Amino acid sequence: MPEVHLITDPGDDRLGDYRALTDLELRTRWEPPNGLFIAEGELVLRRALRAGYRPRSYLIDEKRTDQIADLPGDAPIYAATPAVLEKATGFHVHRGVLASFHRAPLRTAEEVIASAVRVAVLEDVNNHTNIGAVFRGAAALGIDAVLLSPTSADPLYRRSVRVSMGEVFAVPYARLEPWPDGLDLLRHGGFTVLALTPDADAVPLQRLTAEQRRKTALLLGAEGPGLSKNALAASDVPVKIPMRRNVDSLNIAAAAAVAFWELGRDDPDA
Repeated sequence: MPEVHLITDPGDDRLGDYRALTDLELRTRWEPPNGLFIAEGELVLRRALRAGYRPRSYLIDEKRTDQIADLPGDAPIYAATPAVLEKATGFHVHRGVLASFHRAPLRTAEEVIASAVRVAVLEDVNNHTNIGAVFRGAAALGIDAVLLSPTSADPLYRRSVRVSMGEVFAVPYARLEPWPDGLDLLRHGGFTVLALTPDADAVPLQRLTAEQRRKTALLLGAEGPGLSKNALAASDVPVKIPMRRNVDSLNIAAAAAVAFWELGRDDPDA
């Protein structure tokens, strides 16, 4: 186990990666350009390690050092009291464990769909909680890759990583550009591009033909506005989840989970 460094000053320069973690604008400007992301909680950081991400440092509650005594490598471990942690990060670190990791080079869309059969495509989904929940559902329900429009949120933002319980590390993802013309890449790859919409004239998911279900790319829009007209026009088949009691739509994470399950229900590995 690397040496544990006790931190008593929340302004210590060694905690630069962890400064003001609740400030979304600051973190968005700081993390990607500096090639880092923050994992919160022991389970999440261990999943990041298993996925091959390289740690920069760890920051933990001084009472929890024994929890991570088996961590590999020589990344520095900083320990502090809960009060110092809160002042440094801007929130109460109730899980008591944070880690800063180096980002891996972002893959291309061509790379992540090369061996995929089912792909989720997110348009303008900029709520980090929703991003995390969609990735967790994608990992659990057999989605092979996720593609994001240029304006969708960062899957490696701390809240996304936390909500996904680290499953953002399990599903390959990439940005799809230009948008929505980049959808042609999927079509040329043999995917049927499905657009999830509440439109009454859309095809119920369970009524797709075997050929339409063979290799699918499911478009999902942001909460509220849904898919843009251009994205809908660029799709092959508009699809819907049949609703009851005059409910017109579901939260994107719930809708994604239902659709993921339906598209993969005949998978022999399910």
